[in-house]
Amino acid sequence: MERWDRVGKFAGYGAALALSPYLLIKVAWVAGSLLGLAPIGEGFDLAGWVLLNTVTIGMAGIGIALALALVRPWGMRIPGFLVAFCAWTGAGFLVSILPYAVLSTVLDAGRGTAADSGGDDPSMPGWEGALIQFSFIGMGLGLALAVPAYLRRRWPEAFARQVGEGTPTVPTWAAAVAGIVGLVWAYWAADGTLGIARPAERDINWHLLTSVGALWALAGAAASWTLARKGPAWVPHRLLLALGWLGSGSLFAWSGWKLPLTLFVAVADPADVKLPENLAVATVLHLAAVVAGVGMVRTLVRSRPRTAPSPPFVHE
Repeated sequence: MERWDRVGKFAGYGAALALSPYLLIKVAWVAGSLLGLAPIGEGFDLAGWVLLNTVTIGMAGIGIALALALVRPWGMRIPGFLVAFCAWTGAGFLVSILPYAVLSTVLDAGRGTAADSGGDDPSMPGWEGALIQFSFIGMGLGLALAVPAYLRRRWPEAFARQVGEGTPTVPTWAAAVAGIVGLVWAYWAADGTLGIARPAERDINWHLLTSVGALWALAGAAASWTLARKGPAWVPHRLLLALGWLGSGSLFAWSGWKLPLTLFVAVADPADVKLPENLAVATVLHLAAVVAGVGMVRTLVRSRPRTAPSPPFVHE
């Protein structure tokens, strides 16, 4: 087993282990609320609280199964599209947010609030908030190492190919759309007010999240455009694949989650939820980001040669 495969194997097991506390906490919340032993989250009734946490339990279960599929032999027998889609979405959610997790932790420590921050819910003990943050960071780090190792084993020809080989088969419209979205987000992160309806609602977390989203949108757009070109590039092919994978996944996953939330706020107009962005502008941007993410990942898929079939099941 090569060194990279060993690293990916340990990372996959580590990711599954890291996400386990989150799963157990969510199960405890559901059981405790149904039995009347645990408080219900602020702003929720019992049915809504149980539904929300049941969905997140399912997501955590899928995440743990994905982490194991990336390192176990049976993961090579699962249809490639299914594993790739789950890995792409999961990495888009968790790996892309790692810079935010690091920066927010540093800022909280500088303000002396890290020990007190158990989450937005005042009823959440500090240790639960710390475990949840550990689960997200651990899963993100694990996927960052385990996903490339899995892809390299299953589709080695994609990593062996050089940039500029063959002819581009995918237009660069997705990269252009992602670049525009990233520039708008970067403008907002730099305190731009065009398209912002409530400037006072912007806090440090909003600025950090918007900055990270802009970073991945622009990096993914640049990588996707380079992979679709005919000419050579100075950036290694593997790095372009990684940036394109994370950038497109971040656009699809986060905007795919924020789009229905924005539409809900626009239609229901809840009194306790006020988004800084103009809702119409935010809706258009999130929809464009989702479409661009799908278009960019098509560039990544079609950038690998189709002459060599995927390798059969390989024993560890």
